[in-house]
Amino acid sequence: MSYTRKIIPSFFFFILLMGFIATPALAQESLKIDIFGPGQDRINIFVAPPSPLGDDPFVEKKSPEKIRSLLVENLNLLPFLRNTRDGEILGGPEVTGVRGADIDFRKFSLSRVDMLLTIGVDQRSGHPGSVEIRAFEIFGQRMVLGKAYTLHDPDQIPQMVRRFCADFMEYLTGHGDFFRSVLAFERKVGEVKEIWTVNPLGGDIRQLTSLGAIALSPDWSRDGEKIAFSLLRDNQHYLGILNKTSREVKLYDLPGNTVISPTFSPNGHVAVSIDPMGRPDIYWLDTNFRMDRPIMEHWAIDVSPSFDRNGRRMAFASGRLGNPHIFVLDLDSNQVRRVTYDGRYNTNPSISPDGRYIAFTRQTPEGHRVFLNDLDTGRERQISFGPGNDEDPSFAPDGYFIAFSSSRSGSYKLYLTTRNGDSPVLIPTGDSHATAPAWGIERDF
Repeated sequence: MSYTRKIIPSFFFFILLMGFIATPALAQESLKIDIFGPGQDRINIFVAPPSPLGDDPFVEKKSPEKIRSLLVENLNLLPFLRNTRDGEILGGPEVTGVRGADIDFRKFSLSRVDMLLTIGVDQRSGHPGSVEIRAFEIFGQRMVLGKAYTLHDPDQIPQMVRRFCADFMEYLTGHGDFFRSVLAFERKVGEVKEIWTVNPLGGDIRQLTSLGAIALSPDWSRDGEKIAFSLLRDNQHYLGILNKTSREVKLYDLPGNTVISPTFSPNGHVAVSIDPMGRPDIYWLDTNFRMDRPIMEHWAIDVSPSFDRNGRRMAFASGRLGNPHIFVLDLDSNQVRRVTYDGRYNTNPSISPDGRYIAFTRQTPEGHRVFLNDLDTGRERQISFGPGNDEDPSFAPDGYFIAFSSSRSGSYKLYLTTRNGDSPVLIPTGDSHATAPAWGIERDF
């Protein structure tokens, strides 16, 4: 799905808080999901058919129905939710309005629904008009979240739905950044690769570079304003820095012959693997994107730095044992710890924001697969299973979702899973090869 029109500026997109979060005493009894616990809860949710706000019927039904379908589509990405179908609701799926007084809670309770979402639309001011979305706990028969929106164009519906889903996920889990995030990735057409972005649902896909060369390994700055990447053009390697707002790209010629996997640290500095001494080592760059000091020097190849959110741990890949393995550097003590012991080819590390887990690619007899290592326990498990090759894992800002690229469809596409290894979901990016996903937060979301 592609959206080419720019969404109307945010000052035309009015959002009013309509509901309330339960008081602390009641909140203890509320439905909450611990997505980071040893087990994963699962609750049944139902999105009711839209209702008019007021006495007037809908002028047109396309917009209200689109809101409902997008809500279901978005929430289907969350493996801890189960969307209940219309036919499962005893007595029919309809509600007479969006308020608690308009809901027959008993029929939803008998239908084993845990949470109900209602949608109200007032089209008197235009299409799609004013929208209210409310979430109710069935057992307590009370509203736990309510939002109101004024839309000036149908193209704003997808963003509105993502906004509500972000708030809803934050209510349930304490983390809503998944729906506020955006993925940068490489998109290949012929012999050229450019940097593109897409949201996790496959919407709002945009081309950011038009360099006519090979752009690789994008990585976001923490403020969401810049993307660092490698550029191969005319047999030369460059560091590319893209300003997301202006779309301006600046190229930097660094010492040596290679520029591999530039990565922003939490403090805004870039770490990159370059070879000024004839071998790829990991260096800090200064604020002008010039070589500063080494982070990791070794006679072997050291590449692919990845930082936790506090900048205290850096995962990287190294050939110091003869074959590529994953290591982690404690930046406070400068101590290096080996992470992987199995396999002969372990690459592409991505450390979780809390610094506890490392997702990485391992070559297996069946192809490349994504594995997860728990740094606290040393336990390791496989979380992707092909077919084809699964590569380039990247932790989302919430530390729960993981994006990766896979050739399971015959060409490389982007997929979503979780650190629990839930069934992968395709992120639509078009017909071309898509690889190397990297997460960022949309600050203007």
